[in-house]
Amino acid sequence: MQADDIRAPRPQAPRTTSTQERSRPPRYAVTRIVVVGAGFAGHRAARALSRSLARERVEIVLLNPTDYFLYLPLLPQVAAGLLEPRRVTVSLAHTLPRARLVLGEATRVDLAGRRVHYTDPEGASGELAYDRLVLAVGSVHKLLPVPGVNEHAHGFRGLPEALYLRDHIVRQVEMAGAAPHADECGTRCTFVVVGAGYTGTEVAAQGKIFTDGLHAQLSRPKGPFGPAWRSPDTRPRWLLLDLAPRVLPELDRRLSETADRVLRARGVEVRTGTSIKEATPDGVLLDDGEFVPTRTLVWCVGVRPDPLVADIGLPLDRGRLRVTAALDVPGHPDVFACGDAAAVPDLTRPLPGNAAGDGPGSGEGSQDGTGSGDGPGGGRRYELTPMTAQHATRQGEIAANNVAASLGYGTARAYRHRDLGFAVDLGGVQAAANPLGVPLSGPLAGAVTRGYHLAAMPGNRVRVAADWLIDAALPRQAVQLGLVSSWSVPLDASSPEVARLPGKPRS
Repeated sequence: MQADDIRAPRPQAPRTTSTQERSRPPRYAVTRIVVVGAGFAGHRAARALSRSLARERVEIVLLNPTDYFLYLPLLPQVAAGLLEPRRVTVSLAHTLPRARLVLGEATRVDLAGRRVHYTDPEGASGELAYDRLVLAVGSVHKLLPVPGVNEHAHGFRGLPEALYLRDHIVRQVEMAGAAPHADECGTRCTFVVVGAGYTGTEVAAQGKIFTDGLHAQLSRPKGPFGPAWRSPDTRPRWLLLDLAPRVLPELDRRLSETADRVLRARGVEVRTGTSIKEATPDGVLLDDGEFVPTRTLVWCVGVRPDPLVADIGLPLDRGRLRVTAALDVPGHPDVFACGDAAAVPDLTRPLPGNAAGDGPGSGEGSQDGTGSGDGPGGGRRYELTPMTAQHATRQGEIAANNVAASLGYGTARAYRHRDLGFAVDLGGVQAAANPLGVPLSGPLAGAVTRGYHLAAMPGNRVRVAADWLIDAALPRQAVQLGLVSSWSVPLDASSPEVARLPGKPRS
């Protein structure tokens, strides 16, 4: 037990008849707000709380396995060698100077005792007492009962996985070039991505550019001995699989058509209505009976809430913690949840003809992770907000506002947000975007997409822009760093953002 993580003193009501002042702690008391998770929702919540309560006697504690915020949308560019890894990691100490960072992974929440138990990076146990709790633990890989996937596939949710994939791609292409037989060469330079949503589409798009560049370097003549690529008729091959009828099925059809057109023109084999039946060390068996020899299987089929959510013991909706439109947990006014961990009702999408109790119950919903939730006052029922960075970021802001309001600072608000559009980076100058509902493609969409990412990042903007300029002028550095091994990034890890250490069981 860490000695400094003692229970925070609970705020005591001052002698006043004002409702707002009754919820505000006295001047001598220190209120502790614990934010669990520093993803899009948690980082924004901690940042907003730090600003709004800067002059109050409030301690903001952020519990997170790493000391950085990871900007996930640019992770495919790390795997493709376009961005250096540190470019997509933003220092928590730099962006949250008023918050106290505790490194660790939450393992249990004691609602009755108002404590969060955690394990630090060195395996020691600790606990944090809280007066207000914000659960923003995010999500992990969605696992499906497909034989061999857990053993032979790798996900794409954390920086260690991106570093592993980059090294793996370089290694496979280099070994393919030196392979004495065309069959082995073809197997090593075949890459299969399962899941044609945001992540899978961008991984395939960026990966094809990366491997084509590697192939071009190895195909150049090396003096009188010829090129290093020994099978001239074999080129890198990328397959993008999804059971949905089109890529990016959750987005506007026009964006889907743009992405499909760019991918196919680049040489990616897009196979919709198709998935894998089994994964083996030598390849994958598709559900149509075809066997694809490969050494690379990237699993991007979607996400599920962090397992911590299910262990809390509170009502769930499709695995997400049930909350009100104000992001507080019913029956626990000191607990708030936001982001992928929370089943937030989308007040812009009411379920037609459903009053309270008439809609789908807990566990019902669509395949994209949406379900149904109660709106303000428990009247009509609503669909759930999708598990996207856009929603998580804005929910973090509302959660911070409502936590402050619960302490007597400000007024609580319900979460209500309309999509401002989406942007999918397809590599090079290509992208698909619809800002404010206006569909764009080509270089214009590429410029809008990169501009959006620079504006959305809480830091490192100049460094990211510099890497983009360097990539436009110079060839990419294709080397294996060997920092992350295959066994250290298992698909079923509860913390994809942290590589597993030797001798440590899977978390």
